[in-house]
Amino acid sequence: MQHFLKYILIFLILLLCCPVSSFGYERYNRVTKYDSYFKKYSKHFFGPGFDWRYFKSQAIAESNLNSDAKSRVGAKGLMQIMPKTFEEIKYKNPSIKGNALQPKWNIAAGIYYDRAIWRLWKAKRSFTDKLAFMFGSYNAGKGNILKAQKIAKKKGMDPNIWSSIEKNLINVTGKHSKETLGYVDKINKVKGVLK
Repeated sequence: MQHFLKYILIFLILLLCCPVSSFGYERYNRVTKYDSYFKKYSKHFFGPGFDWRYFKSQAIAESNLNSDAKSRVGAKGLMQIMPKTFEEIKYKNPSIKGNALQPKWNIAAGIYYDRAIWRLWKAKRSFTDKLAFMFGSYNAGKGNILKAQKIAKKKGMDPNIWSSIEKNLINVTGKHSKETLGYVDKINKVKGVLK
């Protein structure tokens, strides 16, 4: 019994001495096969100063970088784009070709869609909040974020900061609000460890 306790104690000491990882997301630093697409389309749709790692983080939150991912509702690929949305994006931007399961085009379409959402949120807000509004809209739909804003405004809260949406989205999407808030949070956590 003493040997067993001794090993447990050694294990706990080693565990405490080891650096704690941020949810294991560092492993995605080694997955670089799509980085050139994230870099290219981030620069193309957001400009050279925008950090492409936000979109890689989004793809990790969406699909764990699985290019063959398909959701139960029909979303496809790395960026989990619905087929109808992918076709609309191709129509609006003929430079995006191929199909939704091709990584290059899925990433291009996802970042293009992010840019369209980014442009919709025109009110003055911090960069961090604008990112949260964009990613939250990508996940929950802009209409749901607008409804949460209206509720926040009625409660006397600033509808243009993300913390107001965090507090009021549950009144719009119910239990699904946890998914959206977790999604935005996960993107930020992943981005924090990507190099």
